[in-house]
Parts: sequence; C-alpha cells; structure tokens
Amino acid sequence: MEVIKLSSCLIVVDYQNDFVDGALGFDGASAIESRIKDHIHAMREKGGDIIFTLDTHDEAYLQTEEGKHLPVEHCIKGTQGHQLREEIAALKTKQDKVFEKTTFPSLALANHLEAQKYDQIIFVGLVSNICVISNAVMAKSACPNAEIIVDASATASFDYTLHEKALDVMEGLHIIIKNRG
Repeated sequence: MEVIKLSSCLIVVDYQNDFVDGALGFDGASAIESRIKDHIHAMREKGGDIIFTLDTHDEAYLQTEEGKHLPVEHCIKGTQGHQLREEIAALKTKQDKVFEKTTFPSLALANHLEAQKYDQIIFVGLVSNICVISNAVMAKSACPNAEIIVDASATASFDYTLHEKALDVMEGLHIIIKNRG
C-alpha cells in the first residue's frame, strides 16, 4: 500500500527581538525558543515548508490605526528589534518564505497557503492572542480542509488569561491545540 505524503508547513509567527526582550518583550517569550527550534528541525526532517512572518512597521507607526491603540514603536524595519531572534534566524534557509506584515494577520500569507493547498499547517511563535490567532484563522479560511495545529508550548502571550482564551477560541474553530498544559 502506498503511503500518502501530506504536504505540510510550519509557520513561525513574529519571533522577533522586540517581542522577546525588546520594546514589547515579556516574561515567557524566550522560554518557547527551544520548542520553536524543535519544530523547525522536525519540519526540515519531514521535508515540509517553513514560513516566517515578521511584524513590520516604519517610522510612521504611531500614526497607524494599530499605533493609536498600541502606542509603542516596535519592529521598525531595519532595526535590531525587527530581526528574528539570532538562534532562530540561524536556522532559516534561502528556501524558506518570509512574509512581512504591517498588521496582525497577513493576507499575502493566506493567499500563499491557499495556492499551496497544504494538508497540515503548524503554528508557533508570538503573540498567541494577537498574531498567532489571527493568522491561524486566516489559514483556516485559506485551507478549510487542512489540519491547522497550534502548539501551545511554542506560543505565548504577555497575558496568560488572554493566551488561554485565544487557545479556547481556536479550538472552537476546529484548530487543533497541542501540548496545552
């Protein structure tokens, strides 16, 4: 009997310096780094795709709608804060796709996922109740028959209550939450 190989991808959401120990850094963000590395290594072994998203702003950030609600300059393109964490960046290859996004979800990422028709999409990264949830929902829309997975041990939030609520909402949308502790 022939084994059917699933097409899968790992999406590393916004694991950037400013969200770990920079302008919007928080306790717990650095604690998930080893889990993210594990996922990258596992996806490489599996032969799936790896996609990185980067929260990306410019000097006019404070005048944007997001900036009016979250008036903290962060992930300004060209700064250290915008870059992936060093150990994660070291694992990125030229084949990996990168989507810079100016807001929480990425329509370009969703369009890419729809075109690829992945059977499985795994999410890790930051922040669970903002960018992870919004991109997971976009993936669910782009690939409604795909298995969408969020590893709760490889995502975090500055607010544990919102983190748990985001995981609950995603479960309600038939997104599989693994390693919830």
